[in-house]
Amino acid sequence: MTPRERDVLTLITRGLSNAEIEAVLHVSRGTLKTHIGNLLTKLAARDRAQLVIAGYEAGLAEPSG
Repeated sequence: MTPRERDVLTLITRGLSNAEIEAVLHVSRGTLKTHIGNLLTKLAARDRAQLVIAGYEAGLAEPSG
């Protein structure tokens, strides 16, 4: 995983929408979708929910409570 993909995964894990991630990272929608597609492939994830699980398992975020 590239450093930028890790940034994207961290923000996905924290619950940000694509539009919010685009604004935080200053990337285009197409670039973000490429990063997400790469993450899905590299982590063998079916969907965004599985990316969130992978992010929590990697310690990229902690549940709030």
